Amino acid sequence: MNLAEANAAGASAFADIAEHSSWVAEVAFKHAPFKSCEDMIQRFAAAVMAANRPAQLKLLNAHPDLATRAKLTEDSTKEQMGVGLDCLSAAEFARFTKLNEAYRAKNGFPFIFAVKGATKNQILAGFESRIENDTAKEFETALEQVSRIIRFRLEERVSA
Repeated sequence: MNLAEANAAGASAFADIAEHSSWVAEVAFKHAPFKSCEDMIQRFAAAVMAANRPAQLKLLNAHPDLATRAKLTEDSTKEQMGVGLDCLSAAEFARFTKLNEAYRAKNGFPFIFAVKGATKNQILAGFESRIENDTAKEFETALEQVSRIIRFRLEERVSA
């Protein structure tokens, strides 16, 4: 859809942009009509960053573990399939599972990485480099990654 159609569609048409967190679209659309696609993207990111910590934590925890075999949203399924996380070898799957479990146990939320355009090796390298960070740093990094995911999803849906 184009920007005019997106503005007219309203928040409900974008309720699924942020993983199981329709409030992000509702907050962003308080600033509609958007002047450009970039304005729209920035308003969604601002909604995420301005939320209180409990809402942010709930948003982070709404994201699936990477390479999980659990039920994913349509967007997450497509994104993970696009980088081959749906067809890992048994050893790769075990490595992702171990990293997911260690990261979540340490930080209290899943490892979040905007996978679009990345390879599974880049994702694993990101995992391994970030797992030693303190939780406060990872919380901020995870929110930045959520904003990147939202950007990618909006860019797919809305044209200038």
